[in-house]
Amino acid sequence: MEHWGLQGKIALVTGAAQGIGEAVTRSFVKHGVSVAAVDRNGERLAALVSDLQSNGYDVQAFCADVANSAEIDEIVAQIEDNMGPIEILANVAGILRTGLIESFMDEDWEEVFKVNTAGVFYVSRSVSRRMIPRRSGAIVTVSSNAATIPRMFMAAYAASKAAATMFTKCLGLELARYHIRCNVVSPGSTETEMQRGLWTDENGANKVITGSMEEFRLGIPLQKLAQPSDIADAVLFLVSEQSRHITMHDLRVDGGATLDA
Repeated sequence: MEHWGLQGKIALVTGAAQGIGEAVTRSFVKHGVSVAAVDRNGERLAALVSDLQSNGYDVQAFCADVANSAEIDEIVAQIEDNMGPIEILANVAGILRTGLIESFMDEDWEEVFKVNTAGVFYVSRSVSRRMIPRRSGAIVTVSSNAATIPRMFMAAYAASKAAATMFTKCLGLELARYHIRCNVVSPGSTETEMQRGLWTDENGANKVITGSMEEFRLGIPLQKLAQPSDIADAVLFLVSEQSRHITMHDLRVDGGATLDA
C-alpha cells in the first residue's frame, strides 16, 4: 500500500461516524493515515473510533457540528495541537431533506445548506488557512451527481451539493499556487442509511436501478448501487500521490446514472 504515499499523514474526515464518511475513515487508516474523525453524533463516533483503535489504528474522535463555524475553528486547532498538521481533508458530512418545493419548509432548506454547503466552506476555510503556509495538502469534497441533474423532491439537496461542488473548484483554483489540490467526488445512489430512507418498500433498490419515467430519473447502467467503499476508493485516489497532477476535478461514481451530464 506504500505506493499511495499516505503512510503517516494526518487527515480530517467529516461525517465520519456512518455511511460514506465511515468508509473513508476505515480506508484511510488501513493505508496508514492518522485520522481525526469528526461528526456531531458523538455516540456513533465513539463506537467507530473504539473499534478502530482496538484494531491498532491511529484515529481520534472530535465531536463537532460542521454547521458551526466557531466550533469548527476550535476543533481544527485541537487536531493540529493534538495530532499534528492536517495534510488531508475529506468533506463528507451531509444531510438530506426531501419534498416538493411548493411545500418545502424554510427550516429544512436552511438546515440542508448549513450542513452541505456552509459546512464545507467552514471546514475547508479553517483547514486551508493552515495548509497554505506549508504549501501542501489535498482536499476532497463528497458531493452528489444530483448537483448536475434536476431531481424531483430534492431541490434543496441538489442545489446545496451544486454549491459545494463549485465552491470546491473555486477553492482549488485559489489554492493551486500553494500546491494544494482540491477535488470533488460525486456519488450516485449508494447503499447507505440516507439512501434506504428514501425507499418505500423492499423493492427500493431495484426501483433506483431501473429508474422512473414518472420522476424523470434515469436508471443505473451498471445495474447496481454503489457501496460506500466504492466512494471511499475514489476519495483515496484523489488524496494520494497517484493523483498528484489532478485538481478541480469532479469524479462521478454513479454507475453511469448521469450519462456524464
